[in-house]
Amino acid sequence: MGKFTEQMEKWSGNFGREYTDRNALSLQELEVLYKGYFGITRTEMNYEFIGDLDRNMNVLEVGSNIGNELQLLQNMGFRNLYGIELQSYAVELSKSRTKGINIIQGSAFDIPFRDGFFDLIFTSGVLIHIAPKNIIEVLDEMYRCTRRFIWGMEYYSKEYAEVVYRGHDNLLWKTDFPQLFLDRFKGLRLAKEKLFKYLSNDNIDVMFLLEKK
Repeated sequence: MGKFTEQMEKWSGNFGREYTDRNALSLQELEVLYKGYFGITRTEMNYEFIGDLDRNMNVLEVGSNIGNELQLLQNMGFRNLYGIELQSYAVELSKSRTKGINIIQGSAFDIPFRDGFFDLIFTSGVLIHIAPKNIIEVLDEMYRCTRRFIWGMEYYSKEYAEVVYRGHDNLLWKTDFPQLFLDRFKGLRLAKEKLFKYLSNDNIDVMFLLEKK
């Protein structure tokens, strides 16, 4: 699997397994969660950003966990869905929860697909767990593997800021992730971006869609 960071060690072990068990929600529960956070479901967000895209395109989620986000896309009509997930426990669990979605164990630092294999590659709350010193390597892999689109939803801050996560340091950071991509790759343009403020606190998520020029 190549590079193995301090964060990867944490997420691939018991800490990551506990996360998976805590978040093993049904699709309905996931939609209710988003509605409570933002006043809008994840599916409604998805339609706003990628609702007009070809349902036959190849789509990869980096950090797919048990496959819920991919299942929401499947329910929208997307047919060629793939996921890579670091944690073997989550990969095995996804096999019992999904049908017609190809989820395999893999690392964001070494995506096991050829250049430009996907039409769209995305993350949802994954880039936040990559240390700032390593993030460029992950952005490079995502850019390499997509032919056209990069899509994401991540915690937002104008500057890099570390957030203590469940009492642990060095596991979570927020920043302006779409701008990181744009600064790194002059061949990208920002197709769409929207900030979603949490209803119960001052935290903000950013959803963004980038397209190769």
